[in-house]
Amino acid sequence: MNGGLAVVRDTAELLVAGPDPSVLRLGLLLPLSGPLGLTGPSGLSAACLAAGEVTAAGRPVELVLVDAGRRPQEVARDAGLLADAGLVQAFVGYHTSDVHRAVEAAIARRSAYFFTPPQEGGARRQGVVLLGGSPADQLAPALRWLTEHRRPRRWALVGSDYIWPRSVHRVAARLIRSIGADVVLDRLLPFEPVVGTGAEEAVDALLRVRADAVLVSLVGRDLVRFNRVFASSGPASRVIRLSGSLEMNGLLAIGGDDTGELYSAMRSFAGQDGERRIALAERYRAELGGHAPVLDVYAEGLYDGVHLAAALAAYGALDPRRVKAAAGLLLNAPGEPDARRAWAAAPLGPPRAGGYLARADGLDLTVVSRY
Repeated sequence: MNGGLAVVRDTAELLVAGPDPSVLRLGLLLPLSGPLGLTGPSGLSAACLAAGEVTAAGRPVELVLVDAGRRPQEVARDAGLLADAGLVQAFVGYHTSDVHRAVEAAIARRSAYFFTPPQEGGARRQGVVLLGGSPADQLAPALRWLTEHRRPRRWALVGSDYIWPRSVHRVAARLIRSIGADVVLDRLLPFEPVVGTGAEEAVDALLRVRADAVLVSLVGRDLVRFNRVFASSGPASRVIRLSGSLEMNGLLAIGGDDTGELYSAMRSFAGQDGERRIALAERYRAELGGHAPVLDVYAEGLYDGVHLAAALAAYGALDPRRVKAAAGLLLNAPGEPDARRAWAAAPLGPPRAGGYLARADGLDLTVVSRY
């Protein structure tokens, strides 16, 4: 694919053509299927925009697309093949954390790996750079705001049974108790790449325990299904729902929400203010047109991940042994002369730290707090 934004290569094509040292090739680990598949088109568009900007600045970039919505071992196998053959210099992606851990093991110490969405915390192997926040970073400010403004006392925790939701539940239970509230239900639903189950039973359970708030740690397709079931159950107008994974594509798939009780804590939202987010949205529309996929938070993270990888390549620090420390320098001290030169191909500069709490308002997510 070459639409004036970037070149996207097929793995089979590269196995024939071999490496090209004149080009920065990035393995793009993007969910085109599975639970997060609905976010794939916007993620690909944003990655192409970033790669095109770097290429236009005189640093050629190609993307090698890998469907990260499949089972972890399948994604890890393909990533390992690209790393073994030297066909990419680094990987950038967002996907579920079980895929992340499998890929991390498959390419350990051989390639830099930029993982851009919210993540579960904990130690990582050499070469892994995390752009998303940990559960505590993401949820603590949101829970404080909801406690101050809404005062929920009885929390239910509902998530998928895999790495990220388990970590979220451990952290959230501690945070909820620290603010004087109670956890009255902790439920993990079966997680499969093809079909998620258990939404109806989970909604029935949280109603039986009389929860007045629920933290929903489901993703993509399963998050959409849960919210649809919840809305049809009747009490949606009185139970607060907080998600650490709801973005615009998911809200549109739900059909919107007018209850005033659906919240999301993420690093950005389409409707927020802020010069950088507005400028990114304008560049995205200018390049892709008004009918492009929604620029959601996962897509923005991927945009930033591609630019960070390109900046580190310009800085000469994509080696897995150096990349984490060098990424910290570029992100935290972008005004240093060498860092400014490294970011020269990124028109919006480095991503900003922090996040937002937003409330669903029909088909929009309206920011209520910034942290």
